[in-house]
Amino acid sequence: MTADATSGPGALPMRVPAEGLPARVRIYEVGARDGLQNEKATVPTEVKAEFVRRLAGAGLSTVEATSFVHPKWVPQLADAEELFPMVRDLPVELPVLVPNERGLDRALALGARTVALFASATESFAKANLNRTVDESLAMFEPVAARAKGEGLRIRAYVSMVFGDPWEGPVPVGQAVQVCRALMDMGADELSLGDTIGVATAGHVAAVLTALKEAGVAVEATGVHFHDTYGQALANTLAALQHGVTTVDASAGGLGGCPYAKSATGNLATEDLVWMLQGLGIETGVDLGRLTATSVWMAEQLGRPSPSRTVRALSHQEQ
Repeated sequence: MTADATSGPGALPMRVPAEGLPARVRIYEVGARDGLQNEKATVPTEVKAEFVRRLAGAGLSTVEATSFVHPKWVPQLADAEELFPMVRDLPVELPVLVPNERGLDRALALGARTVALFASATESFAKANLNRTVDESLAMFEPVAARAKGEGLRIRAYVSMVFGDPWEGPVPVGQAVQVCRALMDMGADELSLGDTIGVATAGHVAAVLTALKEAGVAVEATGVHFHDTYGQALANTLAALQHGVTTVDASAGGLGGCPYAKSATGNLATEDLVWMLQGLGIETGVDLGRLTATSVWMAEQLGRPSPSRTVRALSHQEQ
């Protein structure tokens, strides 16, 4: 085992690689979409575009740019048509969320190459978020996925409430796996397992990943999306890495939650994730200094300190 460390201001963690972990992790940055959709005040389009540019400049290879959801439901992202052309030529993957065929039409018209669908593992959240049953929502996604595949697009499928639901409580593992399998069968290239209200623990994460593998879902096609409601996001991430997951969703500065689940607090902060991964000797391609500076800048735009502990530590922000 080898270890190295850097000292001084802005120090990086001591690198102590652990056995059984991937050599590299792809961070799927959701701050510009999932992070900003909850803001009470509308963030100016140019600020959003600059946020995406700075995230890309910090070395993040995947930055979810926006959502083509009807403005009535997510007014903070009503400027998708204006925003996407401002960033689409960046040399990174720029997925966009599409809720239905109309959303796909809008994304295709602007040249999007990766789209994300947003499903639910529970009936209660499907009703709250999509006003449909789980089966009805899956039926709605089938023609969207078919058209996207026909256009040569890459498809990501978010599955929310995989681990717990604010109305239904703990979610049976088999129930979550069934929805995941259905989405893969309709052509999704990648899953994102959402701990939407942050109730997962490491053992539960391991159980879901094991069940997915037994259901024929390749771990290479599986990503994780943890919220830090109970302070478990990094522990859950480590459990996922131990099971072979190499795609982890995170939000710069810890921005975001879920507008349809009031108990959902912020996403796992990208800086906190990068600090842990660097300490484990896992490559990400991300410049932590530039990423931290980006989140400090965004916090200034929003008028409040970043909730990320790593951002605060490295930038000496005060609560």
